[in-house]
Amino acid sequence: MKQVVTSGIVLTRTNFGEAARILTVLTPDYGKRHLMAKGVRRVRSKLAGGIELFSVSNITFIPGRGDIDTLISTRLIRHYGNIVSNIQRVQLGYELIKLLNRVTEDNLGGEYFILLDEAFRALDDAAINDSLVRTWFYAQLLRSSGHSPNLRTASSGGALDIDQKFSFNIESMAFMPQADGEFTADHIKFLRLIFSDNRPAALQKIRNISQLLTVCAPIVQTMLNTYVQV
Repeated sequence: MKQVVTSGIVLTRTNFGEAARILTVLTPDYGKRHLMAKGVRRVRSKLAGGIELFSVSNITFIPGRGDIDTLISTRLIRHYGNIVSNIQRVQLGYELIKLLNRVTEDNLGGEYFILLDEAFRALDDAAINDSLVRTWFYAQLLRSSGHSPNLRTASSGGALDIDQKFSFNIESMAFMPQADGEFTADHIKFLRLIFSDNRPAALQKIRNISQLLTVCAPIVQTMLNTYVQV
């Protein structure tokens, strides 16, 4: 029987029978796979070390005829162990895993694997603001699903003047000039950065990052709730 070798990040683990687990694993090459890990709950199981949460592992499985494949070997590549030393980061890690699993189909691209791996890397670094990790992750989910906001022109089509204040129109996903608006050009610049290819470690170096997040995080959450979390 053909064996498939790839990398994997565990999204869910469900006990099955006396010693098995059914896993949902995110891979860079084969989307989400549902794997039967036989005997993994036994003390001496050789599979157990490679199916820890907040980890990336090499996995080998045999494709099944139905929806569930059979996991036959695992090897841990990297474990983001610092995450579990902070309860707030553990909770955020669980939140991001559950969110990605909920809003994606089984047949998805490798960018989601990279996204979750990078989120773990950021959560593992205590110097990176956890609110930044959450907001960046939401922005990248929006981007991958084709729902990035218009951060270059106003909703009317005109330029975004750096001396103006703005409000945000969720329907058009664009800013509009408004004298008493909540957003400034600095907020829009920050949003451009988190919706781009920048990683959290680089974004953490932005001046006044905490103040920018206080204003920008809620609108990114609203975008996600409107266009991705259905």
